[in-house]
Amino acid sequence: MTGPTLVARVRQRIAAAATPVTPATIVSAVRAEADTAILGDTALLRMADQVRDDLVGAGPLAPLLADPAVTDVLVNGTRVWVDRGQGLCQVPVPVGTVDDVRRLAQRLTAGAGRRLDDGSPCADARLADGTRLHAVLPPVATEGPYLSLRTFRQRPFTLDELVTQGAVPRPAASVLAAVVAARLAYLVIGGTGSGKTTLLNTLLGLVPTTERIVLVEDAAELRPVHPHVVGLQARTANVEGRGAIGLSELVRQALRMRPDRLVVGECRGGEVVDLLAALNTGHDGGAGTLHANAPSDVPARLEALGLLGGLPRPALHAQLAAALQVVFQIRRTPRGRMLESICLLLPGGPERLVRAVPAWVRGRGPGPAGPALGALIRSRDVPVPPILNESWAGSAGPGEQSSPSAPQDDSTRGVPA
Repeated sequence: MTGPTLVARVRQRIAAAATPVTPATIVSAVRAEADTAILGDTALLRMADQVRDDLVGAGPLAPLLADPAVTDVLVNGTRVWVDRGQGLCQVPVPVGTVDDVRRLAQRLTAGAGRRLDDGSPCADARLADGTRLHAVLPPVATEGPYLSLRTFRQRPFTLDELVTQGAVPRPAASVLAAVVAARLAYLVIGGTGSGKTTLLNTLLGLVPTTERIVLVEDAAELRPVHPHVVGLQARTANVEGRGAIGLSELVRQALRMRPDRLVVGECRGGEVVDLLAALNTGHDGGAGTLHANAPSDVPARLEALGLLGGLPRPALHAQLAAALQVVFQIRRTPRGRMLESICLLLPGGPERLVRAVPAWVRGRGPGPAGPALGALIRSRDVPVPPILNESWAGSAGPGEQSSPSAPQDDSTRGVPA
């Protein structure tokens, strides 16, 4: 490992030369400052990589972020925790003092064009490699600084890979592909870190190459494998409190960009109203993610978000019934992230309120809404997956979802988000 003295000397040399911080200038500075007489080329390059991490990268956290098994890196003061898909565990990483962690957080956020200081002690940022960073400084962070980094997978999973790793059972995978092919609008739901973005990335990769995908996100995270994707990212206000551009405005702008598939990375506010309006005006096949614990919670969550956009409950359910058809629930388990259920959104009762009715449930197979989903897919001239033609033998009533105790038709393995 490189010591702080060497890093300081290299930093001073680069600053004095007033040259850009490039790999070449770092190697040159390390060669000039280190005792190269006892270093070979391999050791020199390794030392240069370590110095670069300390100067412009994630410092001591860089090896964790480079580990493909790591999904989250959390720093609480000077303690570091990681999640490799099996839950959080503490790891011995020498991040230095609290002041060192503070400087690291400020450097990372500044490199992403965001502000982090005593006047603005909380910041969201997206690093150059796609990693999402959230940082909080004291005194807001009582034992901080706190850093939360969500790593970014450079290549999204294919649907076959999710099947192989046990996250999606093969019978359910055919339903996912059919929903995308039939241009049905859908939401991917789950809790924090459950793998919603991972699944959405995979599904967007199934969109025909002749179609244009327009992404609207608060922080750019979606990178589907598709030749025609354009993204819009929300912007926060500047230090004067001006210049903010929210998701609602971006949804309206996206409608003028000839989208074949309009995708909202995460529905979290009044933009739900604009999204439902868009999906009701001929924009089939839209998608998004939503924080919800279960499909039965989706209508209530959308009601709450709709009120933020000024849409009363009856009007929201009327728009919801016509705009969205399917809900995919993904859940984080001790075995990994797994597709838990596929539900159809159907209006019912005297008030025609929308409810989520299971079409497939992990461990139980077809649900009561399976035939209805199959008929909807068939009406779009797409072959119906065989599992949706099977009879439902569950014990729960329509609109209800039970939690199976033992999976029957799938693997017990999961996949990291």
